[in-house]
This record gives sequence, structure tokens and C-alpha cells, in this order.
Amino acid sequence: MNQTNEKTILVAVTDIFFYTKVRDALMAKGYKIERARTQQDIAEKASAMTPSAFILNMNDERLDAFQALETLKADTGMKAIPILAFANHEEVDTFNQARALGVTKIVSRNEFSSRLKDLVEEVMLNV
Repeated sequence: MNQTNEKTILVAVTDIFFYTKVRDALMAKGYKIERARTQQDIAEKASAMTPSAFILNMNDERLDAFQALETLKADTGMKAIPILAFANHEEVDTFNQARALGVTKIVSRNEFSSRLKDLVEEVMLNV
């Protein structure tokens, strides 16, 4: 089994501006950020590098977040890696389904933006 990379976070966000904001905030805290733009990217990069956490945009139209969760949770080597997800706050079904699929924490997009660094550290401590 691959050794978890302590400070690497795999970010599945296709919006370049939002990704840049996430990357800059986390790199300032010493994290290495790897971006996944497609479904295939998520599976390949996750198994190649065994990140210490995943960040997943549940509303990304170019990425099937639920399929990504199923892929990650199906792999025994990645099952224990914490997942921080975010979605539009009014999408109760998305929140419930993400939790059912094993997301460590799911928050609204606004909370994600305002508390990003704290949230990442919170999910990584809960492992």
C-alpha cells in the first residue's frame, strides 16, 4: 500500500478561478496541491500519490462527484482518506447522499470559501 503523502491534497474542482483560490490558500499553509479535472484524473492521481485529503465540489458540472466518491471509497487503499466536500447550501439531497457515500465533512460553498484552512485541518484530524 502506498504511504499517505502527509501534506498533499487532491482537489477535484474544474473551475480555474475557484481552484486557484483554494490552491493559494492551502499552499500558504504548506500543503502541496494536486488538481483533478476529470473522473479518470481522480482515480489515477489518487492511486498514484495517495493524498492526505480530498476536496470535492459536489456541484461541478464537468465532474460526477458521486461517481468520484464511489470510486474513492471502493479502493481499500483510499477508503480512509478524509474527504472535504462542498455544495450549494439548499441542496439537502446532495448533502445527504454525500454523507451516505462516506464524505468526512460536507459544507456549503460559502462556508468552504470562508473557512477553508480550518476545514481542511479539521477533516485531517478526524482520520
